[in-house]
This record gives sequence, C-alpha cells and structure tokens, in this order.
Amino acid sequence: MTNTSFTTSTTLSAGFGGEIVWRPSPATIARSNLMKFMSRNGIASFDELLQRSTTDVAWFTDALLKFLDIRFQKPYSKVVDLSRGIAWPQWCVGGMLNIAYNCVDKHYGAETGKRAAVIYENEAGEVRALTYNQLYVEVNHCANLLRLHGLKKGDAIGLFMPMTPEIVVAFLAIVKIGGVVLPLFSGYGASAIASRLDDAGAKALFTVDGFQRRGHLVALKPIADEAAAQAPTLQEMFVVKQTGNPVNMKAGRDHWWHEEMPHQSQFAELEPTSAEDPLMIIYTSGTTGKPKGAVHTHCGFPVKATQDMAFGADVQPGDILYWMTDMGWMMGPWQVLGTTLLGATMFLYDGAPDYPGPDRVWHMVSRHRITTLGVSPTFVRALIKHGDEPVKKHDLSSLRLFASTGETWNPDPWLWLFNVVGGGRLPIINYTGGTELSGGILMSNPLLPIKPCSFSAPCPGMAADVLDENGKPIRNAVGELVIKGPWIGMTRGFWKDPERYEQAYWSRWPNVWVHGDWAAIDEDGQWYVLGRSDDTIKIAGKRLGPAEVESILVAHPAVAEAAAIGVPDEIKGNEVICFCVLKPGQSPTDELRETLKDKVADELGKPLKPREIKFVHDLPKTRNAKVMRRVIRAAYLGQDPGDTSSLENPKAVDEIRLLGG
Repeated sequence: MTNTSFTTSTTLSAGFGGEIVWRPSPATIARSNLMKFMSRNGIASFDELLQRSTTDVAWFTDALLKFLDIRFQKPYSKVVDLSRGIAWPQWCVGGMLNIAYNCVDKHYGAETGKRAAVIYENEAGEVRALTYNQLYVEVNHCANLLRLHGLKKGDAIGLFMPMTPEIVVAFLAIVKIGGVVLPLFSGYGASAIASRLDDAGAKALFTVDGFQRRGHLVALKPIADEAAAQAPTLQEMFVVKQTGNPVNMKAGRDHWWHEEMPHQSQFAELEPTSAEDPLMIIYTSGTTGKPKGAVHTHCGFPVKATQDMAFGADVQPGDILYWMTDMGWMMGPWQVLGTTLLGATMFLYDGAPDYPGPDRVWHMVSRHRITTLGVSPTFVRALIKHGDEPVKKHDLSSLRLFASTGETWNPDPWLWLFNVVGGGRLPIINYTGGTELSGGILMSNPLLPIKPCSFSAPCPGMAADVLDENGKPIRNAVGELVIKGPWIGMTRGFWKDPERYEQAYWSRWPNVWVHGDWAAIDEDGQWYVLGRSDDTIKIAGKRLGPAEVESILVAHPAVAEAAAIGVPDEIKGNEVICFCVLKPGQSPTDELRETLKDKVADELGKPLKPREIKFVHDLPKTRNAKVMRRVIRAAYLGQDPGDTSSLENPKAVDEIRLLGG
C-alpha cells in the first residue's frame, strides 16, 4: 500500500508487515533493566509504561533519574517547567549537576572502580585498557591540563580524533571543568572542521598526529592545522602522539599530550554546573544552510542516551558494548556517556572493521567477550559477499544481542545477521532517532517480539505517532514520524539560532515535533522507518545536508548552481549525486567533473565524495526559486516526480530524467 497523496516515491517496503521471528524468553524478560524499572514502579505491562511515561513526563523523568542513580550536587525543585511552551522546556529546575561525577568520580574507590571502563584495540591488534579507577586519574590529569592552559567553564573544546582511550579521557575532562564538548568526525576535511570550530567559538582542539586505516597512515594533524588557521578563536591544541609521524608543532599553541599529562595532579576539582548548563554541541546537517549545532545539557543528552542503552540495548554493569561509530556522530558520545553511567565497559576499535580480513569484528567479539554489538546495515551488507565462513570460525557465544541505528534495513541483510551470525537466537534491537533527540524515538526492547527490519515500539517517554498530510494518525500507510510531547533529551535549540530550531521541527503542526522521516505502523503495532521525508542524505548512517555539498560546488568559479541528492547504493544505503549548472562560457569536461568531486572530498572528507557530477542546463525550481531536490531525485531514478505544475521550468525535469541511473 502506498499513500500516494502524501509521497509519490515512498512505499510500504523494507519488510513491512512481516512475520515475528524473535520472542523474548521468560529469563530474558526477568533479567532486563526494563522489567526491573517497571517492577520498581508498579507498572504491569509495557503498554502501561508507554502510556504513563508520555502522559506524565514529570513522573517518568523523576523515576528514570532515580533508577539510573543520577546524583545531583544540589537536588532539583521541579522536574520540568513548560511555561515557555513544548519546544522550550526547562528540566531539573534549580538542580546542580556535573554529569562527570556520575560517569567517573562516583566509581572511584567503589567496587565498580576495579572494572574495565575502556578496552581498546587498534588495527595492528595492540590492546590497552583503563579501569574506572584509572579513568578517574587520567580524566583528572587532563582536566588539570586544560585549566593550566586557561580553559574554563563555558569554553567550547573540539575533539578531532579516532576512537581511542585518549578521546574518552579528553571528553570527560572537558565535562569535568564545565567546558562544552564539540565532537568532530575524524574523516572530515579541514573546511568542515573549521566551520564548526568557528561557529562554536572553540577555544581549544584535541587531535592526534595520525592513525592507521587499512595499513596506511592518515595524517590528522595537518588537517587540524589547516582548520585552526580558519578558526580565529582557537588558542590551544593538544596533540596525542599515536603513530610517530612528523608533524609541525606551533609554539605557544600546540602541546604534546605525552609530555604534559604526566605532570598534572591526579586529583581535580569538579566544576559546579547547573543541570541545564551546556554540555555539548553536536553539529548535524539539515536540508538548508550550514550545519546546525544541537545544544545538549548535563541533565539532557546523558540521561536520554543512558535510558535507551539500559532499556533498549539492556546494557548492565559488567557488559561490554562495542558500537561501530566515530565521536563525530551522536553514537560516539552516546557510547561514552551511557556505558560510564551504567558502570559497563565500552570497547573501542581504531581501524577498518573488515581489515585485514572480513572476520575482524568477529575475531574481536571472541577475543574480548563482547556482549552487545552495534552494527549498521551498510556494514552487514558489505560482509554478506564474503559468505558465512568468516563468521562461523569464531566463538560468538558472549553476544547477548545486536543493535543497529542510522539507516533503514532491508530484509536480506537483516535476516543474514539474525540467522547466520546470531543463530536465530539473538534479537536485533533496531533504533532510530537522532542527534537532536539524544537518542531514539523508536527502539526494540527485551520485552517485545521483533519482526525483520522493525522497531517494536516507541522508547518509553516518547509520544510518537505517524501522521498523514492533514496531521491525522495513520496506520498501515506511510506518513510523517512525529513526537507529540517533551522528553528530557531534546536539544535545547540550535547554537545561536533558536528560530532555525523552531522552523526545523515545530513549524508544520502546532506543538508537534516533525522529525523528517517516513514511517508506518503495521496491524501488529510494529513500527517501520522508510527513509527521509526531507532532502537530507543518509550515507552509511551518516546524515549529510545537501546545502553543505552545494555550497562547495558553487564556490568553484565554473559553477553557477548546484543540487545534491542521495540515490540508493547496495552497500552504503545511499550515495551522493550532484547536478551542476555551469556559468556561461564554461565547458562540461571530465576534468572539471573530477575536480568538483575532489573539491567536495577535500573539504568534507573522502567518505562524503560524490559518486557522480552531472552537468545540466537548468535545475527544477518553483516560481519562488526553490530548487526541488525531491523532484530531481524522482526524475533521476525514473520515478513519478508528482505534481510539477508549480515549477517555473518543467523541461529541466526531462533533461534530468535522460541522465538517470
């Protein structure tokens, strides 16, 4: 079934309405965090929990904070204040909370202190680990280092590093001094880093000399230097020596981690912070303009992230979680904050997950006895071509469940993961939400049955629904995924741009958060996400705004206009195709095409390099000059572009259709 009046290109696919393949055992239910929470609060069923958590958010949030043992330096007087409206709630009113205390300090000297907080492996197979007691000391060393160089409460500090123990230490040290963490994708080019540092007014940056990928050196410090030159507020750079490759160190600005860290005290003062003080700015791409800086607080992102990790992925003290991610994507901070708040262990791998062979991940699961594995559909699709043998030669008995987020599944890879890797026994906890939410809208959990590619239910506390074009609830058809109530993890707006935040999420229907995803609910109450309803492009689970690509292209002297779209790719899920209108007198040569592709890769990073550049005479536009990317995408893919009567130049659609792939 297709809701053709709502969208012309999105259908009920992706396994919609399939058969249940996994049901929880009584033992699974009994040991789950979710059941423990429900029992503690007198809740008889998940449906009752979902209803109460969304109609009485103050009760739910208070109960959640107590269940997670979030300790405040000063208690809050009120859970939530909605006097400014649903888009601008204030949480934990009057409370003082520096979340670093709960992540680090409270474990020191306790029984948890002896447990591994971090286990790390690099591409060469070298392993390091930090107990919670050791993490406490290292975080204090780093906090004192930051203060020594003049960094203080409220200063934004960037993290441009691979997933190593040092990035965890730096992250938590920034939090401890009351700074604002600015996570940055380690694959970004200098321009993407610089724009984020500049927008946040960053005072300092952590980076490394370089790292290994597939046996080759990736030099990171030169990219950091180039970015720093374009960020006028940047005063300090802290550099971890990881590979030993030669780097330039700018006197007075650059500091070697290994030279300065050991000289710092192992004790550091915890900076007093309000529960609603900024903790982190995570930049996320949208459909227009520059990337948006989602602002998160001490009582916001960490609480929601940990809730989802505890209730959905069922991570418990002693569990070892490995989520294939980078700190620049939401799941990096999610993993760091969630595991440390729960007293679990995070596993970090700095390398390509299929190097030197397609069994690398399964080898690490076996070697480190990983219990919870977060994967992407892109990764699974890439492994299938290697067959079942790389999986079967490793002992995966430590695994309790899989989890997945970032992009839409299709049934074949989902079933391969479930049947071949998991032996038909382990649930795949599907998870969808976003950076602005601090976690999920929908998530499977240990209490409910699972169908291939589905989400069992909304996360507790998330008043989710699927609406038709008139804002009415819809079932067994495609609609907009929305949220109808506040939750503690919601972003506190976009950095220095509150109007853009309201326009992005709250402008379509009154008091309704419109997330920008197509979704559907089947007759058994299982949820499905079917792709983006806006123009945002998902590449291997990473969200890319078309405007960021387009601005790079039009900066080239030969290009007058540009439009970027995402098209299906069997491995990555989507790849970028760009359409360029050239200025008069410019020729559409292969050389120019490659130059433009390389320009995007240089500025945004190689993972985001366009697959194709197509030269056209015009782009489809409305009469108010809005470029219709969805029409471009439909025409290129040979789909019905829908009503084009509002276009100023409908012939442009025909030209794009002829270029279709």
